[in-house]
Amino acid sequence: MGFPAVHADIAPAVRRGALHLSTFCQLPDPNVIEALAKTKLDSFILDMQHGMFDEAAVVASVAAAALEGKPAFVRLPVDCGGLASRVLDFGAVGVVCPMVNTVADAERLVSYTKFPPVGFRSWGPRRAIPLSGLNGPGYLAKANELNLAIAMIETRQALDNLDAILAVPGIDGVFVGPSDLSVSLSGGETLDSADVAPALDHVAARAKAAGKFAGVFAISSGYATDCIARGYSFIALMQDALFMQQAADAAVTAVRGKA
Repeated sequence: MGFPAVHADIAPAVRRGALHLSTFCQLPDPNVIEALAKTKLDSFILDMQHGMFDEAAVVASVAAAALEGKPAFVRLPVDCGGLASRVLDFGAVGVVCPMVNTVADAERLVSYTKFPPVGFRSWGPRRAIPLSGLNGPGYLAKANELNLAIAMIETRQALDNLDAILAVPGIDGVFVGPSDLSVSLSGGETLDSADVAPALDHVAARAKAAGKFAGVFAISSGYATDCIARGYSFIALMQDALFMQQAADAAVTAVRGKA
Protein backbone atom coordinates (compact mmCIF):
# COMPACT_ATOMS: atom_id res chain seq x y z
CA MET A 1 0.00 0.00 0.00
CA GLY A 2 1.22 3.55 -0.73
CA PHE A 3 0.29 5.15 2.57
CA PRO A 4 3.55 4.68 4.52
CA ALA A 5 5.55 6.54 1.86
CA VAL A 6 2.98 9.35 1.79
CA HIS A 7 3.05 9.52 5.58
CA ALA A 8 6.82 9.77 5.55
CA ASP A 9 6.97 12.45 2.88
CA ILE A 10 4.06 14.70 3.75
CA ALA A 11 5.42 16.63 6.75
CA PRO A 12 8.81 17.50 5.21
CA ALA A 13 7.11 18.68 2.02
CA VAL A 14 4.64 20.86 3.93
CA ARG A 15 7.42 22.30 6.09
CA ARG A 16 9.46 23.38 3.08
CA GLY A 17 6.46 25.18 1.60
CA ALA A 18 5.35 22.81 -1.14
CA LEU A 19 1.80 23.60 -2.22
CA HIS A 20 -0.59 21.35 -0.31
CA LEU A 21 -4.31 21.33 -1.02
CA SER A 22 -6.44 19.88 1.74
CA THR A 23 -10.07 20.43 2.72
CA PHE A 24 -12.11 20.62 5.89
CA CYS A 25 -14.30 17.58 6.38
CA GLN A 26 -17.30 18.09 8.65
CA LEU A 27 -19.40 15.04 7.74
CA PRO A 28 -18.26 12.18 10.00
CA ASP A 29 -18.64 9.38 7.48
CA PRO A 30 -15.60 7.42 6.22
CA ASN A 31 -17.46 6.85 2.95
CA VAL A 32 -17.23 10.59 2.29
CA ILE A 33 -13.49 10.51 2.98
CA GLU A 34 -13.07 7.47 0.74
CA ALA A 35 -14.84 9.26 -2.12
CA LEU A 36 -12.86 12.48 -1.68
CA ALA A 37 -9.63 10.49 -1.39
CA LYS A 38 -10.08 9.47 -5.03
CA THR A 39 -9.88 13.13 -6.07
CA LYS A 40 -6.79 15.31 -6.57
CA LEU A 41 -6.91 16.64 -3.00
CA ASP A 42 -3.68 16.01 -1.10
CA SER A 43 -5.20 15.37 2.33
CA PHE A 44 -8.18 15.95 4.62
CA ILE A 45 -8.66 17.95 7.81
CA LEU A 46 -11.17 16.11 10.00
CA ASP A 47 -12.99 18.85 11.85
CA MET A 48 -13.65 18.18 15.54
CA GLN A 49 -14.13 21.88 16.29
CA HIS A 50 -17.03 22.86 14.03
CA GLY A 51 -17.69 19.57 12.28
CA MET A 52 -19.47 16.49 13.60
CA PHE A 53 -16.45 14.26 14.11
CA ASP A 54 -16.04 12.32 17.33
CA GLU A 55 -13.11 10.05 18.13
CA ALA A 56 -14.65 6.96 16.52
CA ALA A 57 -15.27 8.88 13.30
CA VAL A 58 -11.66 10.10 13.31
CA VAL A 59 -10.36 6.53 13.64
CA ALA A 60 -12.52 5.30 10.76
CA SER A 61 -11.80 8.29 8.53
CA VAL A 62 -8.02 8.16 9.04
CA ALA A 63 -8.20 4.55 7.91
CA ALA A 64 -10.40 5.39 4.92
CA ALA A 65 -7.92 8.02 3.76
CA ALA A 66 -5.02 5.63 4.34
CA LEU A 67 -6.60 3.00 2.10
CA GLU A 68 -6.31 5.50 -0.74
CA GLY A 69 -2.75 6.42 0.23
CA LYS A 70 -3.60 9.84 1.63
CA PRO A 71 -3.05 11.39 5.07
CA ALA A 72 -5.52 13.05 7.40
CA PHE A 73 -5.10 15.97 9.77
CA VAL A 74 -7.44 16.75 12.67
CA ARG A 75 -8.64 20.17 13.76
CA LEU A 76 -9.09 19.93 17.51
CA PRO A 77 -11.88 21.41 19.61
CA VAL A 78 -10.95 24.54 21.57
CA ASP A 79 -9.09 23.83 24.83
CA CYS A 80 -8.81 20.09 24.14
CA GLY A 81 -5.05 19.91 23.81
CA GLY A 82 -4.85 16.46 25.36
CA LEU A 83 -6.85 15.14 22.43
CA ALA A 84 -3.92 16.05 20.17
CA SER A 85 -1.86 13.09 21.38
CA ARG A 86 -4.84 10.80 20.98
CA VAL A 87 -5.58 11.64 17.34
CA LEU A 88 -1.88 11.33 16.51
CA ASP A 89 -2.02 7.87 18.11
CA PHE A 90 -4.96 7.18 15.77
CA GLY A 91 -2.66 7.86 12.81
CA ALA A 92 -3.39 11.50 11.97
CA VAL A 93 -0.38 13.14 10.34
CA GLY A 94 -0.87 16.38 12.24
CA VAL A 95 -3.19 18.61 14.23
CA VAL A 96 -4.58 22.05 13.54
CA CYS A 97 -5.17 23.72 16.89
CA PRO A 98 -7.63 26.64 17.17
CA MET A 99 -7.21 29.76 19.27
CA VAL A 100 -3.45 29.65 19.80
CA ASN A 101 -3.17 33.19 21.11
CA THR A 102 -0.07 33.15 23.30
CA VAL A 103 3.31 31.52 23.69
CA ALA A 104 1.84 29.44 26.52
CA ASP A 105 -0.86 28.16 24.15
CA ALA A 106 1.77 27.24 21.58
CA GLU A 107 3.96 25.52 24.15
CA ARG A 108 0.96 23.54 25.37
CA LEU A 109 0.25 22.37 21.83
CA VAL A 110 3.85 21.25 21.39
CA SER A 111 3.79 19.42 24.72
CA TYR A 112 0.98 17.17 23.46
CA THR A 113 2.20 16.64 19.90
CA LYS A 114 5.94 16.10 20.22
CA PHE A 115 7.91 13.48 22.12
CA PRO A 116 10.81 14.50 24.39
CA PRO A 117 13.06 16.39 24.20
CA VAL A 118 10.82 18.77 22.23
CA GLY A 119 7.51 18.07 24.00
CA PHE A 120 5.94 15.69 26.47
CA ARG A 121 3.75 13.45 24.31
CA SER A 122 3.16 10.14 26.06
CA TRP A 123 3.73 6.78 24.37
CA GLY A 124 0.86 4.79 22.86
CA PRO A 125 0.66 5.16 19.05
CA ARG A 126 -1.60 2.14 18.57
CA ARG A 127 -2.67 2.94 15.00
CA ALA A 128 0.09 5.37 14.07
CA ILE A 129 2.84 2.74 14.06
CA PRO A 130 1.30 0.39 11.46
CA LEU A 131 0.16 3.32 9.32
CA SER A 132 3.65 4.81 9.39
CA GLY A 133 5.27 1.60 8.17
CA LEU A 134 7.74 1.75 11.06
CA ASN A 135 8.34 -0.34 14.14
CA GLY A 136 8.05 1.10 17.65
CA PRO A 137 11.63 2.36 18.03
CA GLY A 138 11.60 3.68 14.48
CA TYR A 139 8.39 5.61 15.08
CA LEU A 140 9.71 7.10 18.31
CA ALA A 141 12.86 8.25 16.50
CA LYS A 142 10.96 9.89 13.62
CA ALA A 143 7.55 10.91 15.00
CA ASN A 144 8.52 14.51 15.75
CA GLU A 145 9.49 14.87 12.07
CA LEU A 146 6.51 12.93 10.71
CA ASN A 147 3.80 14.83 12.63
CA LEU A 148 2.86 18.48 12.24
CA ALA A 149 1.78 20.86 15.01
CA ILE A 150 -0.10 23.74 13.36
CA ALA A 151 -1.21 26.75 15.39
CA MET A 152 -4.29 28.67 14.27
CA ILE A 153 -3.92 32.46 14.15
CA GLU A 154 -7.42 33.90 14.35
CA THR A 155 -7.46 36.75 16.87
CA ARG A 156 -5.87 40.17 17.35
CA GLN A 157 -4.03 38.75 20.36
CA ALA A 158 -2.54 35.99 18.22
CA LEU A 159 -1.37 38.57 15.67
CA ASP A 160 0.25 40.58 18.44
CA ASN A 161 2.09 37.47 19.63
CA LEU A 162 2.77 36.02 16.18
CA ASP A 163 6.57 36.21 16.15
CA ALA A 164 6.79 34.68 19.62
CA ILE A 165 4.38 31.87 18.67
CA LEU A 166 6.38 31.12 15.52
CA ALA A 167 9.57 31.00 17.60
CA VAL A 168 8.29 28.21 19.85
CA PRO A 169 10.31 25.04 19.09
CA GLY A 170 8.00 22.34 17.77
CA ILE A 171 5.48 24.67 16.14
CA ASP A 172 5.73 23.62 12.51
CA GLY A 173 3.49 26.24 10.95
CA VAL A 174 0.54 28.55 11.41
CA PHE A 175 -2.93 28.55 9.92
CA VAL A 176 -5.26 31.51 9.52
CA GLY A 177 -9.01 31.27 9.99
CA PRO A 178 -10.14 34.36 8.04
CA SER A 179 -13.68 34.47 9.42
CA ASP A 180 -12.65 34.27 13.07
CA LEU A 181 -9.87 36.76 12.41
CA SER A 182 -12.42 39.13 10.89
CA VAL A 183 -14.72 38.72 13.88
CA SER A 184 -11.84 39.53 16.23
CA LEU A 185 -10.43 42.47 14.26
CA SER A 186 -13.88 44.03 13.77
CA GLY A 187 -14.97 43.59 17.37
CA GLY A 188 -17.65 41.11 16.33
CA GLU A 189 -19.17 43.28 13.62
CA THR A 190 -18.43 41.37 10.41
CA LEU A 191 -17.12 38.18 8.80
CA ASP A 192 -15.52 40.22 6.01
CA SER A 193 -13.38 42.93 7.61
CA ALA A 194 -11.08 44.94 5.35
CA ASP A 195 -8.39 44.44 8.00
CA VAL A 196 -8.08 40.73 7.16
CA ALA A 197 -6.17 41.23 3.89
CA PRO A 198 -3.22 43.12 5.42
CA ALA A 199 -3.26 40.66 8.32
CA LEU A 200 -2.95 37.79 5.84
CA ASP A 201 0.08 39.47 4.28
CA HIS A 202 1.60 40.00 7.72
CA VAL A 203 1.16 36.37 8.80
CA ALA A 204 2.63 35.02 5.57
CA ALA A 205 5.64 37.35 5.78
CA ARG A 206 6.38 36.59 9.42
CA ALA A 207 6.03 32.83 8.88
CA LYS A 208 8.45 33.01 5.98
CA ALA A 209 10.90 35.01 8.07
CA ALA A 210 10.70 32.33 10.77
CA GLY A 211 11.29 29.56 8.24
CA LYS A 212 7.83 28.08 8.78
CA PHE A 213 4.84 27.57 6.52
CA ALA A 214 1.58 29.47 6.51
CA GLY A 215 -1.82 27.90 5.92
CA VAL A 216 -5.31 29.30 5.45
CA PHE A 217 -8.92 28.32 4.93
CA ALA A 218 -10.12 29.27 1.45
CA ILE A 219 -13.86 29.48 0.85
CA SER A 220 -13.34 29.31 -2.92
CA SER A 221 -10.73 28.47 -5.53
CA GLY A 222 -10.34 32.17 -6.28
CA TYR A 223 -9.64 32.96 -2.64
CA ALA A 224 -7.13 30.08 -2.56
CA THR A 225 -5.29 31.44 -5.59
CA ASP A 226 -5.12 34.88 -3.99
CA CYS A 227 -3.74 33.43 -0.75
CA ILE A 228 -1.12 31.42 -2.62
CA ALA A 229 0.04 34.66 -4.24
CA ARG A 230 0.29 36.15 -0.74
CA GLY A 231 2.65 33.36 0.34
CA TYR A 232 0.37 30.63 1.67
CA SER A 233 1.22 27.05 0.78
CA PHE A 234 -1.05 24.92 3.01
CA ILE A 235 -4.60 25.51 1.79
CA ALA A 236 -7.80 24.09 3.26
CA LEU A 237 -9.91 24.41 0.13
CA MET A 238 -13.60 24.69 0.95
CA GLN A 239 -15.44 21.87 2.80
CA ASP A 240 -16.86 18.48 1.97
CA ALA A 241 -20.48 19.68 2.00
CA LEU A 242 -19.62 22.70 -0.17
CA PHE A 243 -18.00 20.46 -2.76
CA MET A 244 -21.16 18.35 -2.96
CA GLN A 245 -23.47 21.36 -3.09
CA GLN A 246 -21.50 23.14 -5.79
CA ALA A 247 -21.09 20.01 -7.91
CA ALA A 248 -24.82 19.25 -7.64
CA ASP A 249 -25.82 22.81 -8.53
CA ALA A 250 -23.40 22.86 -11.48
CA ALA A 251 -24.75 19.56 -12.82
CA VAL A 252 -28.39 20.59 -12.42
CA THR A 253 -27.74 23.97 -14.03
CA ALA A 254 -26.01 22.29 -16.97
CA VAL A 255 -28.89 19.87 -17.50
CA ARG A 256 -31.62 22.49 -17.17
CA GLY A 257 -29.73 24.73 -19.55
CA LYS A 258 -29.94 22.08 -22.24
CA ALA A 259 -33.44 20.84 -21.47
